Amino acid sequence: MDYGNQSAVSDFVLLGLFHAWNIQVLLFSIFSILYLIIVSGNIVIVILIITDPHLHSPMYFFLANLSFVDMWLSSNTTPKMITDFLRKNKTISFGGCMCQIFFAQCIAALEMVLLVVMAFDRYVAICKPLHYTTIMSLQKCTGLVVTAWTIGFVHALSQIVFIVQLPFCGPREIDSFFCDRPLVIKLACMDHHNLEIFLNVNCGFVAITSFIFLLISYTYILLTVCKSSKAGASKALSTCTAHITVVVLFFGPCIFLYVWPLSITWVDKFLAVFYSVFTPLLNPIIYTLRNKEMRNAMKRCRSYSMYS
Repeated sequence: MDYGNQSAVSDFVLLGLFHAWNIQVLLFSIFSILYLIIVSGNIVIVILIITDPHLHSPMYFFLANLSFVDMWLSSNTTPKMITDFLRKNKTISFGGCMCQIFFAQCIAALEMVLLVVMAFDRYVAICKPLHYTTIMSLQKCTGLVVTAWTIGFVHALSQIVFIVQLPFCGPREIDSFFCDRPLVIKLACMDHHNLEIFLNVNCGFVAITSFIFLLISYTYILLTVCKSSKAGASKALSTCTAHITVVVLFFGPCIFLYVWPLSITWVDKFLAVFYSVFTPLLNPIIYTLRNKEMRNAMKRCRSYSMYS
């Protein structure tokens, strides 16, 4: 599948979310605030987990990685979207566009695998509690995180290596606020049907495999919880509910954006905004509000800052 470097396009035009100036100014204010909350919220989680000894466990080690990835997920597209609200000409360079696609694919696959790792951690903690410290040692936890990053990088590389070689020589308008992979491929001056199928299958393999592992893990957890004591079941269900909520919030938009595109412009834009802004925003809220240990860590942090 060698197309050669025939691209004659040096940049692309992003049509954005809306065209009315007053709406764009309003969205600039709203998304600027949301982005600051995303970054600060996830940074707080990472710092709390690093500094609080009570949170030095595999579950919070994975949560810190998830929060870091969520910051990266939002930062890939949101700052560009925010600055473009105040620009008449919303352009992005060819290299910048390819970088957005690469990081979007890398982050999507990485977060999917991280969610599987977190589900596996809960499975071991609830279903095999006596072997938990042996199975989830620091070395194995680090290995699982490195594996997740490796899968994300390899997956993104397997996509971008084909996209970057496509011949872009004509239309350069993208009806979105970022370089959405399916929309960029449609601009290529060639028959892209087979490539689109290949890339969708590639994404589908990662998504479906991750989803199957998640389904198996949480099925075993729920079956074990049903057999355990009421107090233990309540705590396990509380933790798992937060995890399952995050899984649904992430997988829902991700599947319709990259695995099974709907090709309905306003729906795609809504899902893209939800995926890149609201998912990273809701994750820290879900984990802090529903997690007693995180709330206690925040109280300890406030107490320490007041008396220091």
